Amino acid sequence: MPQSDKSSYTGKQKRQAKHIEDSYESRGVSTGEAKKRAWATVNKSSHGGKKSGSGRGTKESHAPARKGGRIGGRAKAATKPKGK
Repeated sequence: MPQSDKSSYTGKQKRQAKHIEDSYESRGVSTGEAKKRAWATVNKSSHGGKKSGSGRGTKESHAPARKGGRIGGRAKAATKPKGK
């Protein structure tokens, strides 16, 4: 299976990657880089494509989805003027 083959991913994972990719592109990231980042995020949260077999399921981690908002909020709080 070639490295770029996405046949082992579920429909949900493909939709998530597309949504993340669109989000990166709207923030000015190039198409290729946005695609790479999107699939890296999906892989980090769902541990790659779904594999068949009993007992092979793993829980999804939602940490990558929360990470950006937490960092952004922290940065915004640091720029507020103090004393007003």
